[in-house]
Amino acid sequence: MFKKISKEMTGFLKECPTAFHAVARIERELEKSGYTRLKEPEEWQMKPGGKYYVTRNDSSIIAFRIGAKLSDYCFHITASHSDHPTFKIKENAQIEVKGKYTQLNTEGYGGMICSTWFDRPLSVAGRVIVKEKDHFITKLINMDRDLVLIPSVAIHMNRAVNDGYAFNKQVDMLPLFGGAGIKKGDFKKLAAKAADVPEESVYGSDLYLYNRQEPSVWGAQEEFISSPHLDDLQCAYATLKGFLEGQHEKNVNVYACFDNEEVGSGTKQGAGSTFLYDVLRRINRCLERPEEDYYRAVAGSFMLSADNAHAVHPNHPEKTDAENCVYMNEGIVIKSHAGQKYTSDAVSIALFRDLCEKAGVPVQYFANRSDEAGGSTLGNISAGKVSLNAVDIGLPQLAMHSAYETAGIRDTCYLIKAAKQFYSTHFYEKNGAVYKC
Repeated sequence: MFKKISKEMTGFLKECPTAFHAVARIERELEKSGYTRLKEPEEWQMKPGGKYYVTRNDSSIIAFRIGAKLSDYCFHITASHSDHPTFKIKENAQIEVKGKYTQLNTEGYGGMICSTWFDRPLSVAGRVIVKEKDHFITKLINMDRDLVLIPSVAIHMNRAVNDGYAFNKQVDMLPLFGGAGIKKGDFKKLAAKAADVPEESVYGSDLYLYNRQEPSVWGAQEEFISSPHLDDLQCAYATLKGFLEGQHEKNVNVYACFDNEEVGSGTKQGAGSTFLYDVLRRINRCLERPEEDYYRAVAGSFMLSADNAHAVHPNHPEKTDAENCVYMNEGIVIKSHAGQKYTSDAVSIALFRDLCEKAGVPVQYFANRSDEAGGSTLGNISAGKVSLNAVDIGLPQLAMHSAYETAGIRDTCYLIKAAKQFYSTHFYEKNGAVYKC
């Protein structure tokens, strides 16, 4: 099973160089499973037993299955994210250097480890907006070849590079695109060619660098996987599999994958937006339920906020808490934080732990060192719009935000099983206690 899932996930990762491609890939999986696409500007109609999905900005997606036997229903939600740290290409992309080189003008997106982007083949992918007569359409592009590279400065010219060098994104991180033969506008011509449209029809673009190195399964027992953007496509993939496999007729099961987590989620399509709130409200309305039912449903709902976690580093075990630390291939991570960077509390931890026991899945517990700040995740960001019980979980990995990250083979399977169990369970409250069936 582990090898089969690893093969499927590596194929998924290879097809998802950007958030736009990840959402397109998720759409294809949903449509194969009989989900119907809805569009936000159009009127929605749905019925119990129906399966639907909707996208926003082509980079965030929410899918849901409505149980066929709804009475006092609730929402069971998983949330992951589609984006990862990278470099966005600016509108005026080409920079000429002494008439001999052409660089691409980029800026950082998210908190990447800059040193991991040097001296490796990179390419460009994203979306272009194309004008056709009196309307505009979106086209995804992937140049899908070794196109650019960010060269290191030789150690002879930078003796301090191994002593803690501070990289300047406007100086050190610009990729080399071509030599003296490159003409002004050649990059835009390549983008238009990748979209198979005339150059003059391209009116806008969101294009990013991506690492061309393919995913690799390695280790003495082939127990590790390394790939670009495991954070957070590993969770996006695993929760999607569990969503498609699990169901409970008394639930509205919801799968959410948001863009822009790496830059704070404060966009129209991020976890801090109204996207999830809007979808849940529209579900309640389409089911012809009173507004009171929506509030009751949310109060009894549950979210798994799934974003990867820091495994103990073999060279630096001192970077993690002495006891609340986690290891690859040893189970799903439950994350807690006294300052509420994570949503987990005693109730949500207990419920999730019980789910994992039923699924036969091991769990681990993570907390940051008390003298180190941690990052926030999707659960507490989305709670500003939709407040419900939630637990922050993830899969342990090394080198988070590197251009090439590492995680455990077994942990993907653990999350699939736990997500399936979650979507196959119904929670309800009675006399102050939480029950499940």
